[in-house]
Amino acid sequence: MGGGGAGAGLSVPLRGCIGAAASASSRRVGRSRAGRKQDVSAFLSIGTIALTLGYVLSQFYRAFLAVLSPTLRDELGATAGDLALSSGMWFITFAAVQPGVGWALDRFGPRLTVSVLLALGGGLGAAVFAVASQPWHLHVSLGLIGIGCAPVLMAAYYIFAHDYPRAQFGALAAGIVGFGSAGNILGAAPLVSLIQWAGWRETLWLLVAVTLAVAALLALTVRDPQHHGGRPSGSLLGILGLRALWFILPLFFVSYASSAAIRGLWAAPYMVEVHGAGDRLVGIATLVMGIGMVAANFLAGPATRAAGSIRRAVIWGHLIGIAALTGLWLLPAASVPLSVALLGAVGVTGVNYALVITHAGSFLPPHLVGRGVTALNMVSIGGVGLAQFVSRPVYRWAQEGNSQAEAFSLLFLYFLAPLALGLLLYLLSPEAPDA
Repeated sequence: MGGGGAGAGLSVPLRGCIGAAASASSRRVGRSRAGRKQDVSAFLSIGTIALTLGYVLSQFYRAFLAVLSPTLRDELGATAGDLALSSGMWFITFAAVQPGVGWALDRFGPRLTVSVLLALGGGLGAAVFAVASQPWHLHVSLGLIGIGCAPVLMAAYYIFAHDYPRAQFGALAAGIVGFGSAGNILGAAPLVSLIQWAGWRETLWLLVAVTLAVAALLALTVRDPQHHGGRPSGSLLGILGLRALWFILPLFFVSYASSAAIRGLWAAPYMVEVHGAGDRLVGIATLVMGIGMVAANFLAGPATRAAGSIRRAVIWGHLIGIAALTGLWLLPAASVPLSVALLGAVGVTGVNYALVITHAGSFLPPHLVGRGVTALNMVSIGGVGLAQFVSRPVYRWAQEGNSQAEAFSLLFLYFLAPLALGLLLYLLSPEAPDA
């Protein structure tokens, strides 16, 4: 009787679990079409389209130095080390203003925050680039542009987090990153063609006009979310106190560094110095990386479903990145097709940003969403900026007594080692709450 009582006691919760699972499954099927319709409606809104155009500019500006590096070397005397510093300034200023961006999103709303900063920072920074005559002018320019681009993606995430169900956040976040990553494509072969036709300074003045036009569109079309019960508040200490993030943040700090730094800066010098590439081949290599970034973001949803959870998708995504960097480290001069393919694989791992921020964001309580997503972004972009700065002396050190192929091999190892360590720590992280 005692045993039967125990068995009977277990049967009720077991039946409840099975019934709940079946019910949840049917609800998910029933909600799938509605969810997809909501995703589509979000992207059909003029405000989201404007934010996506802003993110196209953000992706373009962080990547276009790779294509311009031969021109800037010839006309301004800018070395690869100078451009590493310039590119690093974009990421450092971008990261440095993230706490202020989070405060401004809560205080003034995304519409005013994103339109004003993009116009002042992005427009002025592009103008400084257009009149640059010394390498340090590029540092100032990219620093200003980084400030201008800083609120664009966070404004979109802020709106998604407040106006859409949490279950849709990952799809919407990956969607805007996917569409916005077209900036990587525009900053490759198409930019080469435009510069050859119009000249690089004229191209920069055109970018000033485009940046100001997008800022005006954002001011006219973005709608701030309605906060019921007052505006949210939170602090960085509250975010750091979330134990679930402790083993995610180290990976997030190094995750985006390799794809962003190599695509935005080192791909072109690598192809030129190791493979003797001209502008056309540099454009093709960076275009392959850009296409990889765009395609991977649209495959993030199916990849997550195939992996079984967002955490497992993050693990597989970083394993691909580690494999690609290992190939570049061990075989930097094997062949042009292999190098371009490996660079493309590194580009594919750019999707890891959206995957990790979705995983980390799933642990944020509602009152920490605004400060939370900007703090997470600060960690990621700050990691890129630091990696860019340090890559400059690493490359100079690697050149001493080594061939160009050996120097770039050590540079790729520099990006590989922290990524592998970050992934090992990430294996200790928990699954997302809704996994």
